[in-house]
Amino acid sequence: MTPSTTPQPAVDAEREDLLAALAAARSALVATTRNLDDEQAARTPTAGTLCLGGLIKHVASTEESWMRFVVSGPSAMSHDLPEGVTWADLAAGTAREIPKWMTDHQDEFRMLPGDTLAGVVARYEQVAARTEEVIASVPDLSATHPLPAAPWHEPGAVRSVRRVLTHVIAETAQHAGHADILRETIDGRTAT
Repeated sequence: MTPSTTPQPAVDAEREDLLAALAAARSALVATTRNLDDEQAARTPTAGTLCLGGLIKHVASTEESWMRFVVSGPSAMSHDLPEGVTWADLAAGTAREIPKWMTDHQDEFRMLPGDTLAGVVARYEQVAARTEEVIASVPDLSATHPLPAAPWHEPGAVRSVRRVLTHVIAETAQHAGHADILRETIDGRTAT
């Protein structure tokens, strides 16, 4: 691997602190998979359907989606519905067709055939590297975009880059806690 000769932009103290907090949460999440094989990473040992590999897939996808939002705005987080399907249909379970983005979101939470723990972690590392590039290149953490229309977003709400980043940190830390419970249920160990 050849070192990059392109100078990287300087990261101010606030960005450095936020990225360090995100790195710590990521590290705690990934540490819950230490010394596990693919089968163990795919186990759903609690009453729910969460698995360690799926949590990492979900957090990577969520982080990636929010970074696309930071760069491109609401068009990066499309929640389009199939023709003739409403949010009420989806909520009631009566939709004649489920949007692909919704199925993709459900698949994030589990290990699918062909998924490996090493592959999931490697993808997460790529997402992390891209996040650092995006955050370093944004001129102002106070820059905002409107949130896309969706029932879980307040109409007319906007998010700053700073708020997006703090949301990603919180989401990652929350799932690292879930992961500790899953790991302890699998073999009595935790990440710490």
